[in-house]
Amino acid sequence: MNRNQRSTTDIQIAICGSAGDGTIATGDILKRAMAKLGFKVIAFDLYPPEIRGFGKCIARARITSEQVYALKHQSDVLMSLNDHHAIPHVGEVCEYGAVMYDDTPIASVAEGAHISAHLAPTHLPYGVAFREISERTTSGAKSRNMVAVGYLAGVYSMPREVFYDTIRAKFKAKPEAITQANITAFDAGFEAGAATFQLDFNFLGTPPKRDKAADLIMMSGNNAIVRGGLDADIETFFGYPITPATSIMEILATEMPKRGGRLVQTEDEISAVAATIGAGYAGVRSATATSGPGLALMTEMLGLAAIAEVPIVIFVSQRGGPSTGMPTKTEQSDLHLAVFGAAGDGQRIVLAPTNVEGCYVCAGKAFEMAEQYQTPVIVLLDLYLSNRYEAVILPNTIPFDQDCNKGIAKLRMGAPYRRYELTDDWVSPRAIPGDGGFQHVITGLEHNEFGRPSDQSLMHGLMSKKRHEKLKAALHHPDITIAKRFGDEGAVDIGLLGWGSSFGEILEAMFEAREEGIRCSAMKVVMLSPFPVEQVSAYMDDCKVILIPELNYEGQFANLVSSVLGRSVKRLNRVYGTPMRVDEIVKEIRLLNSGRSPPTTEAMVIQRGAL
Repeated sequence: MNRNQRSTTDIQIAICGSAGDGTIATGDILKRAMAKLGFKVIAFDLYPPEIRGFGKCIARARITSEQVYALKHQSDVLMSLNDHHAIPHVGEVCEYGAVMYDDTPIASVAEGAHISAHLAPTHLPYGVAFREISERTTSGAKSRNMVAVGYLAGVYSMPREVFYDTIRAKFKAKPEAITQANITAFDAGFEAGAATFQLDFNFLGTPPKRDKAADLIMMSGNNAIVRGGLDADIETFFGYPITPATSIMEILATEMPKRGGRLVQTEDEISAVAATIGAGYAGVRSATATSGPGLALMTEMLGLAAIAEVPIVIFVSQRGGPSTGMPTKTEQSDLHLAVFGAAGDGQRIVLAPTNVEGCYVCAGKAFEMAEQYQTPVIVLLDLYLSNRYEAVILPNTIPFDQDCNKGIAKLRMGAPYRRYELTDDWVSPRAIPGDGGFQHVITGLEHNEFGRPSDQSLMHGLMSKKRHEKLKAALHHPDITIAKRFGDEGAVDIGLLGWGSSFGEILEAMFEAREEGIRCSAMKVVMLSPFPVEQVSAYMDDCKVILIPELNYEGQFANLVSSVLGRSVKRLNRVYGTPMRVDEIVKEIRLLNSGRSPPTTEAMVIQRGAL
């Protein structure tokens, strides 16, 4: 039995339109309705870089009965709300997949400008008058996206009641008349879809049973970061807007005041991290969020947090670079910056979640680690993970410790307080400003145990060792995955090693390779610094060949693995600006398994006719 046969339901739907067509809102309603029914959902939206414009928007959602880990490269259904933008994506529809479009344009269409002229013989067309139905039922064309989602629901016999609830929740802040107009448009589309003879073989089976008491929530990676931070009792947040991290600050701005927290939008990223360090020094849990360009600006202050041993958390959502790069495209190219970006030896903890649930766990655990090991902690995600939606089950009780500060013992009468005392675990008892009798000095200069500046070589060596050795305990921090293996146990022919958002695609590729008879396994590495040498080294011992797929040109994770372990790996580096493709990873696995050398990146590009 292959993987597709194991899933009763596995349908991927892409909705394509222009900014202003309601494309993203339509996709949001669809994915939330399916999650409410109990289906597993992975969704990812693409949108234009312009703040206000008419660029392309695509909402993709994969709906399944069983757990999957990535979007498919080809969709089963393409819904066009704008033919100009949708035509380039017709080729992404699988054989005998459905293409739904408006077949009643309001004006003459130039030759080749209508999507119907671009369908392959194996594509199954569904033409329907979205605009006309919207105008007839709501006296306007603005609701044609609701007609479209209603039509989709009608064709595949989706329960309309769950869409009513989702539409009401979507427009709860709007006047009731707007909500009702959207439901009316949905109903009109549903009736048209239900009356349509279905040509394709897509269907929705019975949703999987689940525990009704479980907290199943449809959320994005950034939503999960916020939820994890709030559950870890974040008290202050300082930030400056930057795509794709901005929504972290936006959501916190709404939620933190409800819990007595404080949020400040600063004038730039440098002041944001400086204020975060100030709050951390004062003893409160504090964080900021940024992307690669902002992290580059923060590196000097990160050094201050490291040498002063101040706990702070920085959420970094990567995007296409360098410089301003591609603000609305995904990439995994800030790993070097996150791990090594500092003056001097400024090691910090770096976590890279691989899915939305992992964003929640890493966010909460980051505050624990920052406080327990008195260090900056970077949580490294990217646009794909920030904006990716998944139906996740969150714990019913908060799983994070609210206070991990190493307490201070009562001082002997007149004894001075050693803020940077050298201890067995290299973590010093930490006094908070205002604690009586524990006055101390903190600067950006190298210092002795009391915090007073010192440039003695012996002291610098001890303090450097202190700042590095204490972080090793993070590799054993409780209740967080540091590295984890999947697939075949023992000796394997191909071992996949991955990090961050690409690991879902790596896992799907591993499943396909195993079904083809290739002994294959995969390991995800969540903690990038300090690096889990023992786990990764033991895994590599089992593998004839190690393949590392990642979304950057340099192979930054491969560089990290090779430099730490001194072992060679095979690289699959891609800079699409879009998520990693499962089929390309599978192709690389087959080539490596056959003993042939994979083609160069340039050869791959030439094969696609891109040069």
